[in-house]
Amino acid sequence: MKFLRKLVLSAFFISTLSLVGTSANAACKARLGDFDWSSANIHTAISSFILENGYGCQVSVTKGSTTPIMAAHYDKQLDVITEVWYDNIIANYEPHEKAGTIMNIGVNTPDSQQAFYVDKATAEKYNLKSVEDMKDPKIAALFKDPEDPSKGRMTSCISGWTCYTVNYVKQVEYGLDKYYTNFDPGSGGALDAAIAGAFAKKQPIFTYYWAPTGLMGKVDLVRLKEPAYEAKCWAAMSEVVEAIKANGKDAYKKSCASEYQDMALTKSVLTEWAKAHPAETEFLKKYTIPTATVNKMLAFYEDESDGDMLLTAKEFLKTETMWKDWVPADVAKKVEAAL
Repeated sequence: MKFLRKLVLSAFFISTLSLVGTSANAACKARLGDFDWSSANIHTAISSFILENGYGCQVSVTKGSTTPIMAAHYDKQLDVITEVWYDNIIANYEPHEKAGTIMNIGVNTPDSQQAFYVDKATAEKYNLKSVEDMKDPKIAALFKDPEDPSKGRMTSCISGWTCYTVNYVKQVEYGLDKYYTNFDPGSGGALDAAIAGAFAKKQPIFTYYWAPTGLMGKVDLVRLKEPAYEAKCWAAMSEVVEAIKANGKDAYKKSCASEYQDMALTKSVLTEWAKAHPAETEFLKKYTIPTATVNKMLAFYEDESDGDMLLTAKEFLKTETMWKDWVPADVAKKVEAAL
């Protein structure tokens, strides 16, 4: 199993890098897992800077999609994940948590949301308020998929993200699969570009999206109503999602579906690493950033730093003071000196 997972990781990992220098104390090594979306990049950047400069850790960051990164975490190849969309991966995460391999160490961002959206202009013109309103061939034609003109296009998650398969199952359960493709844009940047491009051209778009993100403050999307979140239904759907991820779409079986739960994002560490690094783990437990601040940092990361993780981490640490409550005074002084 480890060999197979390593093969998956070699195929999907984007990069492994050190964010800040090589002068760290090798007695503390922290292997962080990062993802291919901006909010995760920000949290990884900030926590990496503090771990390396404040605690003397030798930090490495491995970046990729949800499935291989979390598989590496479960397999004890990655010590820390600073942004976990817990409800999306609960079926896989819980067994490892219950086995004591990993620990959920609290909230990273207090609130987030995921949903299906339509641009406001189209929603208002055609009175689109729920997923049921989308099940009309005339409506689907508004969002015609150029690669499959017989259907509309729902721009979805990236295929390496669990939400891609969640969205596929939702489409089938809602009956949307008869009218729309579950289009994989290829990357988080391409998803943003598809949405922003549609607005720039004043074209209709039907899409999955989430918050916190910088883009949400720039476009006007209308959230479509779905059946209310219900834990038992979500758990049943998650089992089907994981079966499809493991064995392909033929593993689908009738289940149910509901809206994504608006949730707090969390953090995760290997239990062994936490025991060996109690001070660093205490810092990570205290690490939490209000959603409004995350949105502000996302705007800086995407619009001003051009995706520079180190520059974004420094911007946060220079302009915010909340982080000083996460660490002892001597650690804070070391961090400030590194700025």
